[in-house]
Amino acid sequence: MANFTTHIGAGTVVSGGLATLTLAADVVAPENLVAVTMAGVLGSVLPDIDLRDSRPSRAMFAGLGILFSFAILFNAATKFSIAELWVLWLGTLVAVRYGLHAVFHRLSVHRGTWHSLLAAVFSSVATAVVYYHMLGRPEGVAWLAAAFMMVGFLTHLILDELYSVDVMDIRIKSSFGTALKMFDRRFMAATLAMMTATAAAIWAAPPTKIFVDGVASKDLWSGLHRRLLPDSKWFGILAMPHFAQRAPPNSSWTERGVAPALPGVTTGSIADPAASGPARAPVDRQTNPAN
Repeated sequence: MANFTTHIGAGTVVSGGLATLTLAADVVAPENLVAVTMAGVLGSVLPDIDLRDSRPSRAMFAGLGILFSFAILFNAATKFSIAELWVLWLGTLVAVRYGLHAVFHRLSVHRGTWHSLLAAVFSSVATAVVYYHMLGRPEGVAWLAAAFMMVGFLTHLILDELYSVDVMDIRIKSSFGTALKMFDRRFMAATLAMMTATAAAIWAAPPTKIFVDGVASKDLWSGLHRRLLPDSKWFGILAMPHFAQRAPPNSSWTERGVAPALPGVTTGSIADPAASGPARAPVDRQTNPAN
């Protein structure tokens, strides 16, 4: 299988490519773009969480410990004394980082349930749930993060399968087929638990309409197509033949190759030049019931 450096390197490259498209489409604000890109990088190493004492596993449980400990600290801030808050915060951090870590690895097997398409779906939907309910991101941003997570996760599984093929010796290793699979048939109890967790995540997930409508938008894809290559010179210096002429600056924003922002999603910096008023402010999910 590929090592940690290869996985996180490939995940960073793939997530960076997706982030470039997202930035060009101008569908999320920069702070949200960073958050969804990190979901893709995380997904590229997440399948190795079941590898005992691996860097992804230690980092994941350390991150979960920090997240839950501070969540409890902030929620209980007005209910207990400082000494009690210290105990709650440190106790939660240690329990998740070491206790949950030990229990998880006692029940899991490397290249088991976590190396499957079922786990990819669970991780993606769970990402949308966390971004929407815990981080307070708009539903469109939450599902965009889920999409990044899915791509990063699949990148990991595909790399593991590629590394199972020894091209130099023209042979296939015994590990081939253990990474990219629908689910783990060897341990059906773990598979059923993952299916149950996936169903629960789908039930708690935010609506998908904004994200689906945005991705299916013809204006978005035509805008990306028009921005794919420079007009005449690369970086304003090197003249190269161009294959698609952009519309003049005084044309409409869709004709100029600028994709409109997804409705209900916090937008980036490109505003509709046809609008006479100020640029639209970012949508706050808490104050806009439509989101």
